[in-house]
Amino acid sequence: MNPRTPAASGTPEDAQRKYRRRQRFLRIGQAVMAAGFLVAFIHWLAHLEAFGPAQPEGWVDLVAGYPMGMLLLLTGAILASRKAT
Repeated sequence: MNPRTPAASGTPEDAQRKYRRRQRFLRIGQAVMAAGFLVAFIHWLAHLEAFGPAQPEGWVDLVAGYPMGMLLLLTGAILASRKAT
């Protein structure tokens, strides 16, 4: 039997377990993507001086700004697109 093809004799409990696991990864991934969007959006607002006249410090731009937002977005997308095994 090919290991890539699902077994024809899978139980309904296995199917439910796989579905729940897939949904869990999807929701966690979506939450991580939302956090990444929020980080990038708040960083953008800081550059627009929405929180006061001061710009973010250099280390904040390198660590907690757009790069962290994009890293969270990519991590969330990878989690959300994970296939059930």
